[in-house]
Amino acid sequence: MSQMTSTHSANLHIEIIGQGPDLVMLHGWGVNSAVFTPLHESLSQYRVHYVDLPGFGHSQQIEGGLSTWVDALVAALPEHAIWAGWSLGGLVATQAALSYPQKIKGLMTIASSPCFMAKDDEAWPGIPPQVLNQFSEQLEQNLPRTIERFLAIQAMGSETAKEDIKQLRDLVLARPLPTATALSQGLSMLTDIDLRSQLTELQLPWLRIWGRLDGLVPKRVQPKMPMASHIEDAMLAKASHAPFISHQQEFLQVFMPWLTLQTR
Repeated sequence: MSQMTSTHSANLHIEIIGQGPDLVMLHGWGVNSAVFTPLHESLSQYRVHYVDLPGFGHSQQIEGGLSTWVDALVAALPEHAIWAGWSLGGLVATQAALSYPQKIKGLMTIASSPCFMAKDDEAWPGIPPQVLNQFSEQLEQNLPRTIERFLAIQAMGSETAKEDIKQLRDLVLARPLPTATALSQGLSMLTDIDLRSQLTELQLPWLRIWGRLDGLVPKRVQPKMPMASHIEDAMLAKASHAPFISHQQEFLQVFMPWLTLQTR
């Protein structure tokens, strides 16, 4: 398994592992690309670009919002790669596919939503606004504790929650904590971004993996999403918000055949 680390002009830390078709992996809020370490071996027949999002892990922060992040990422990554994003990373990957459809070969979102904030007036399921507000307030008081609490929420509902939290924490804390600015930018994206009206523009192959017990992206989101022949859904019955950690085999049983199909 070949391994090298490359850093690009925008000071993004991108670890490239394996050989084969290009695959981009984007992590979620509060963590870094080390969360995908358990997948390295299974994905070794791909050239995987494990990205630390701006201001997370070893990447420098970038001023601006989602479109600025996307522009920097697209400039630093190879064209015609498959982009896979978990949670907030899925929102980033979806925006990249919308903004640069000619440069991205396929999209995979894991426990992700086009609109993370719950909207009661539209009966849209998501994270209650008060929870996101609490995280914003806590960020200013105690950054490590806020991240720990968020990791705990991600594993909630999984039968192996305790082990999942420990694994997530150990992987994530092996790298520098994200900057307060990056965390705040990410929270703003989770709070403000709503890509629902644009999703029908996506014509590329799209695999969506969900956890039925997910406390952050409720299972009720999936039936409200657009359906089409190029879109595939997989609902993992016993998984919560981090299915690639808690139910790795079931996750790979869905992900690998789809990847093979897109890169034939």
